[in-house]
Amino acid sequence: MSRRVSRRLLTACLVLTLGSGTALASGPASASPSGDTGQIRVPDPYCYDEPSQPNADLSDLKAAFNSSNWMRTLQAMYKRRWPSGEALAIAQANDQYWDQFVDKRSFDGFAESMMVAIHEETHMWDLDPSRTDWDVRTAAWINGSQQALKVPVHGGFPRKEILPLIKDSLSSTMDDIYLRDRTQGEYRLQGILAEQNAGLTGLPAVTVLQEYIKGVGASNARDIAATNLRYLLLYLRVAKNKHPDYWARIKAEPKLRDLALTQFLRTAYWLEKSAPYTGKLGSRDADRITATNYSPENIAVLEEFTGRKVRLDAQKHCTA
Repeated sequence: MSRRVSRRLLTACLVLTLGSGTALASGPASASPSGDTGQIRVPDPYCYDEPSQPNADLSDLKAAFNSSNWMRTLQAMYKRRWPSGEALAIAQANDQYWDQFVDKRSFDGFAESMMVAIHEETHMWDLDPSRTDWDVRTAAWINGSQQALKVPVHGGFPRKEILPLIKDSLSSTMDDIYLRDRTQGEYRLQGILAEQNAGLTGLPAVTVLQEYIKGVGASNARDIAATNLRYLLLYLRVAKNKHPDYWARIKAEPKLRDLALTQFLRTAYWLEKSAPYTGKLGSRDADRITATNYSPENIAVLEEFTGRKVRLDAQKHCTA
C-alpha cells in the first residue's frame, strides 16, 4: 500500500491473511474474477497487453457525478477506458473499505483518488484468505481476464536484505517504508509481490484518467511501479547469491516464474503508456530507476529465473 492513510488498514489486512486460506491456480488465461484459470502457462513469445481507451468520452459521467453515484460512475468510466478496472470494481463492489480510499467531493478528485483506491482494492482481492496463504501461496489480480492464483512463494528471507544493492537515493522514500521499517523490512517474497501487483493496478487506473488529475494524489504512480520492479529483481539476485537453497525452490515453481515474467513485461507496458504524463503521474526518478532495472545483472537474473529472454528494444513489454 502506497499512502499513509492506508497503512493501518493494510496491517489489519495482512494480519487477516496469516490464517489458513485456500488459494486458486494461475496463468494468463480468461477467467471469472473468482474462478480458477487452470494450469495454462505464459506463451512464448509473449507480449503483455490489455485493452484501454484513454480518450473515451466521460463528459456525461463527470456532469452527473455526485457522492451517492460514485460506484456506478467508477464502473462506467472504467468500462469505457480500462475494462480491467471495471472488472476489479465489480469483483470488489461489496468491500466495506472503498469509502476510505475514494474522494467523492468532485469528479476530478474522484479520478485522482483512483490510484490509491484501485491499489488498495487490489490488495483486498489478492490478500483475501480464500486466495492467499501468507508466505505459502499468493494471488495477483493482473487484469480483467488474467489472474495469477495458487502461486507458491515458500517463505523466503526478509526483504531488507536487498538494501545493500541499492546504491542511489532514487527510491529512498519507499525504501524507508518497505525496507528500513522495523516491521515492513521483515516481510519476505509475499510482501514484495503484493506491493508490486497493487502498484501495477494503481498506475493504469490513473494513466487512463490523466486529464482529470490536478493535484498530487497520483504523483508517484510511475515511481511506485518502477521501484517495486527494482525490489523484485534485487530480491531474486539476493536469493541466488545468498540463499541458494531458497533460489532452487522458487526457481522450480513454474507459476512463480511466469508471474515474475508477466510483472516485468507489465511494468514495461504501463510505464511506456504513462511516460507522456511524467510530472503528473511520477517523477523523472521513475525513468532513472527503470534504467537501473535494465542493468546487465538484473536482466541476467530475470532471464535465468524465468527461462525467457526479454526484449530490450522499443518492445520491452515482450519476450524475445
